[in-house]
This record gives sequence, structure tokens and C-alpha cells, in this order.
Amino acid sequence: MADTGCPPGFKPLFRTSPFLDATGPYFYKPEERGFVVGLRVETRHTNNTGTVHGGLLATMADVSLGYVTAMSQQPPVRMLTTSLGLDYVGTANVGDWLEAHVSVVKVGSRLAFANLLIVANAAPIVTARATFLVTEPTATR
Repeated sequence: MADTGCPPGFKPLFRTSPFLDATGPYFYKPEERGFVVGLRVETRHTNNTGTVHGGLLATMADVSLGYVTAMSQQPPVRMLTTSLGLDYVGTANVGDWLEAHVSVVKVGSRLAFANLLIVANAAPIVTARATFLVTEPTATR
């Protein structure tokens, strides 16, 4: 694999899809509670002003919120995004390292809730919140 320029501790995201392959590459770093999702901004991730595209940030938010929330349960739950709200509070440029930090609020038998902060070079650029429909709850709930 080519040098990704990832900070220490990050490795390729453990799950992908054709869409994520087109918008990535995404990385992750385990933490005490869950993991952080990372991405290095490339030229193909930008809009005509040269800053990171809002659609890429929405994708990163949805993926991060969903993966971290699903994996917060053992075994992981299967979910569908039912609501995703974002606030763009900053921007990023080519070469910037983005990190998505997720806080799982609650995972119930039918719904799950989580919040997110995406930072670029430690400065906030997106806040988000999501609601998920739990499609295959664990038997222990």
C-alpha cells in the first residue's frame, strides 16, 4: 500500500463498498470507546473553490456515525440511517487530515442515536447527529 500520510495508529477502514472506494480512502484508529475515522483530503475531494466538498463530509459523517454506533454493541447491530443532520462550521483544504469523532447516545431495540464532530487539523468543521433504525437487534436486549 502506498504511503497514506496517516497519523500513527490509523489503518485502512475494515469495511468498504464501491461507493466508499470512490470517496475514500478511509482509515480508522481504535480508541477506548469505539474508534475514530480518518481521511486525507485529496484534490478529487474538493469543490470548485478548492475546499473539501460538503457531500464528502456528509458521507464521512454517515459512515462514521453508522459504523461506530453499530460496532458499539456486541454483536454489532445492523442499522439503516433514518435521519442525518449536519452543520458545516469550518472547511478543509487539500492535504488536511480529517478525523470523525463519534459519541453514541443510545442503542435501543428499534432506534439508535449518535452525535459526531469532524475536525481538520484539530479545528471543528462539521457537527452532526443521526438516528438509525435497528434492523437486526441483538438477542440480549
